[in-house]
Amino acid sequence: MSHTAHAVNAAPVKDGPLEYGTASGRRHPLVALAMVLPFAFALAVVFGGVEAVVTQASSVVGAIGR
Repeated sequence: MSHTAHAVNAAPVKDGPLEYGTASGRRHPLVALAMVLPFAFALAVVFGGVEAVVTQASSVVGAIGR
């Protein structure tokens, strides 16, 4: 008896270009970025991520300047 793998409920593959919008169910990457950046910035401020980034950046600048 041979067993073969079958894709169950596989989505059909489109050969056309990517389309963004409500009809295709996809959102443009810039829209997604605009949605997540305010939340990411708020988390960075609340948990002290801004200071960490500044510290790392100054360390990198110091290492490059040597």
